[in-house]
Amino acid sequence: MKKFLTVAAIGAVLALSGCGKSDDTAAAPAGTVKREAGNWKTDIKLVKFEMPGVPDNVKDQMSKQLAAAGGTEQCLTQEQADKEDIAGALSKGYGEACTWNKNQIGDGKIDVAGTCTQGAQKVELALAGTLGGKKTDVLVTSKGKSPMGGGDMEMEMQVTSTNIGPCKS
Repeated sequence: MKKFLTVAAIGAVLALSGCGKSDDTAAAPAGTVKREAGNWKTDIKLVKFEMPGVPDNVKDQMSKQLAAAGGTEQCLTQEQADKEDIAGALSKGYGEACTWNKNQIGDGKIDVAGTCTQGAQKVELALAGTLGGKKTDVLVTSKGKSPMGGGDMEMEMQVTSTNIGPCKS
C-alpha cells in the first residue's frame, strides 16, 4: 500500500506545487494561464479511497492526514510565476517514472493522464481541472492494483489552491 500511495502522491505533489516549476524561461504556449505571484493556500480533500482489505479506520486516518497536509501556504514570487511552466514540468519532472498519453494544458484547463511506475507498482494517474491566475482546482485520480490481495484500488484527491494575497514577510 505504501508504494501505491507514494506513486499516487506524485499527482498530489504536482497539483500542490501548482503543477510544478521549471527553470526554463521560455514563453508560455498560447492559451496557457500563469498563476499570479502572491501567497497561495492549498487545501486537499480525499474524495474517494477504495482499496480491498483496508480497514475503515486506516481509510479514516489517511483522510485525516491528507486534510492536515492541506491548509498549507506557499509564497510564489513574481520571478517564480514568470518561470512557471506546467507542461514542461509534467514532461520532465518525473523522468522515466511517468509516461503521459494525454497531455492537454491550456486555456485555463488541465487534462493529463498517464502511467507512473515505482518499483513493481504501476499506477494510472490523471489530473483534470482548472488553472487560473488566482485559483487552481485539480482532481487527482490514481488507479492500480492493491499490494494487499491484488484487487483494484482507486484514490481521488481534490487539490485546490487559492491566491490569498501578497506574500507574508
